[in-house]
Amino acid sequence: MNRHIPFSPHREYRFYQGLVATGVANGIQALNFLGDRFLRKSHASAGIEELYRHSVNSAFSPNEAFLVTGAPHASAYYPRDFAWFYPDVLDPETIMDSEDAVRRVRLLEKSVRLLLEAVRSDVITTTIVPAGGDRYIGVNYFSQPSDTLLGILAGLEQIMRADQRASPFLAMAQGAHAGRLLLAEYREDLKSAIFQLARALQPSDDNGLTALLCDVTAPRSAATDTRAERRRFVTNACLYATFVRGIRLGVIDRIELEGLLGRELSQYKSELLGLFGRYGHIRHSLDSDNEPPASSIALDFVNVHQGFWDLSDEGERALFAATTDLILGEPRFRVPDTFHFLVSADNPQNKMIHRIAAPAYQGRSCWPTFNVEFADRMLDHDECSGTEKYRSCAQDILSDIRTATETHGGYQELLSEKGLKYRTWAYQGAVAHSWFPRFLSVWRRAFGTRLLDWN
Repeated sequence: MNRHIPFSPHREYRFYQGLVATGVANGIQALNFLGDRFLRKSHASAGIEELYRHSVNSAFSPNEAFLVTGAPHASAYYPRDFAWFYPDVLDPETIMDSEDAVRRVRLLEKSVRLLLEAVRSDVITTTIVPAGGDRYIGVNYFSQPSDTLLGILAGLEQIMRADQRASPFLAMAQGAHAGRLLLAEYREDLKSAIFQLARALQPSDDNGLTALLCDVTAPRSAATDTRAERRRFVTNACLYATFVRGIRLGVIDRIELEGLLGRELSQYKSELLGLFGRYGHIRHSLDSDNEPPASSIALDFVNVHQGFWDLSDEGERALFAATTDLILGEPRFRVPDTFHFLVSADNPQNKMIHRIAAPAYQGRSCWPTFNVEFADRMLDHDECSGTEKYRSCAQDILSDIRTATETHGGYQELLSEKGLKYRTWAYQGAVAHSWFPRFLSVWRRAFGTRLLDWN
């Protein structure tokens, strides 16, 4: 049954930053992770439909203050996730019924409003931790972010355009209206934050090739950021994607942005491709010149859905295909006997904390959702080139993720390099409930049919 959605009233959120606030946030996170380690009940392996229902009911609970990634990440909020990990929360084909639709729209509106309030308060961080009531702590665990605004724009765009796909749910139209009101209310705050990011760009020269980068003097954070490197492809690709999304939503003006950059947006992107792709494939970082090709690549080069890659350009497709072929042809990128691809061929850093308390997000670990994006970019390539070069590989990737989900009893955040649940002493692995819909959307695209049919 369709019904009117009571959206959240305007509330006074308070945000905190600084050393003391970060210490409090770390304590909250530590308690939650330890409690999850010892108290979480494992969901037994089951069929994909039962696991999906459990994930949806957990991720989109009406009792949550914001969209929860899953266990043990329920004590924190990650703005980047809207761009990287759940851009299909409102895909009608992933929604089970009208009640599910209402929950998702209401929770997405609450989540995006909270993020926009943080932007208004000049709190643009990788992580927001609830501290009781309407108080939140903004934390950067590694460095200043490059993909937080991208995530916020992606979340806003998703709710604004909820009514643009055929859907039987009235909630989609109500959500789209709420999204347009949010854009009108917070447009100037977003514009100011995006232009502040643009002003921070600096020229970087690499053997005669120059481009504007966001991380010339210090690392910037994007997904898989624990290496804390400078001059990374993925962080700068996120900025380009942020600018494009900002223009598309009418938050910023292209001419005004290009005036700040001192070049057209197309030239800015071309220079990035020239700098990171000078050897015929996309290097993870400009500091990887002396490494063999496969060792200079990271899987997160695929960037986000509707992000950096516009594969209608032949030269761009060639760079993407060359990088993809290096990954496909290098055994060190793959969990043996599967189509699970690891973040990189080598393990750059595996510190003691990664063995005791925290997962190693960069290196010899597999993110199912990065693999989903890898498959989706492969399908983009084939669609733009009019070929079927990568479709079967994309299907194999998705089939193996389905198998892992059923085997491990839920959609995993990480798998080990042996394809098992990623565990440390204090961390029993994460179940990424809210990432599951994205997998279903890409499955439909790859196979031409739904994995789960609610009708």
